[in-house]
Amino acid sequence: MKRVVLITLSVVFCCAFVTKDDYRQLNQKNFQRGELLSYKFHYGFVNAGVCDIEVLPQLYRVNNRICYKMNINGRTTGSTDFFFHVRNQYGSYIDTAAMIPQKSYRLIQEGKYKLTEVCEYDHNANLVKKNKNGKEDFSYKTPDNVQDIVSSYYYLRTFDFDKIQVGEMITLTSFLEDTTLNFSMQYLGKEVIKTDVGKINAIILSPMMPKNKLFKGKNPIKAWFSDDENKIPLKAEAEMVVGSVDMDIVSCKGLRNPLNIIK
Repeated sequence: MKRVVLITLSVVFCCAFVTKDDYRQLNQKNFQRGELLSYKFHYGFVNAGVCDIEVLPQLYRVNNRICYKMNINGRTTGSTDFFFHVRNQYGSYIDTAAMIPQKSYRLIQEGKYKLTEVCEYDHNANLVKKNKNGKEDFSYKTPDNVQDIVSSYYYLRTFDFDKIQVGEMITLTSFLEDTTLNFSMQYLGKEVIKTDVGKINAIILSPMMPKNKLFKGKNPIKAWFSDDENKIPLKAEAEMVVGSVDMDIVSCKGLRNPLNIIK
């Protein structure tokens, strides 16, 4: 009896000091290091800005996990740059196995407004620690496998849309600023679209937006992704009360899989 009690106490004692390390495992085949996607933004016939989305060639170790480093760089151009002058970068060190961020950052410059923000993720404790403009902010409680903006985009590309019904909702949980948000998108089906890189079969998604005075229509925002293993974004459009704002792909390099261009 005494031996059983000792064994039980030993197990309890050991378990009290074991940290949670139940990372999910995803074997993604949708992108690789060195991928570079370039886009242009336009408002009607006015070119408003450009954007690059890249996976850096190197691997990084963050929180003792092997990570990709992804950057999204956007800036205004032409007359839009004169009036607004935007230079924004969103970056994330994304766990190669679990497709969740270990560290993320935002470098924002919009006119006179500037922000430098770094978030460090402790997925074992489900916490995010934020540093804003060089000053430590608070720690925030998060759910399992929480994403950031950048990792949400890459995680979405791992979905098998052949197993999703038209009209079905897809929800991603992401940490943004100081809040955990559920981003929901509706799968609208497929269609063929013409782009600067060719005519391509595309998957259509529509982010769900709360009712407001900026957008119009039932699905005011739509995004088209290539209907192949890459699932790269090809086009996005936002129908606003003052007109349509569009994003179109200009070039793509370093894709993991051949782009399925229709001849």
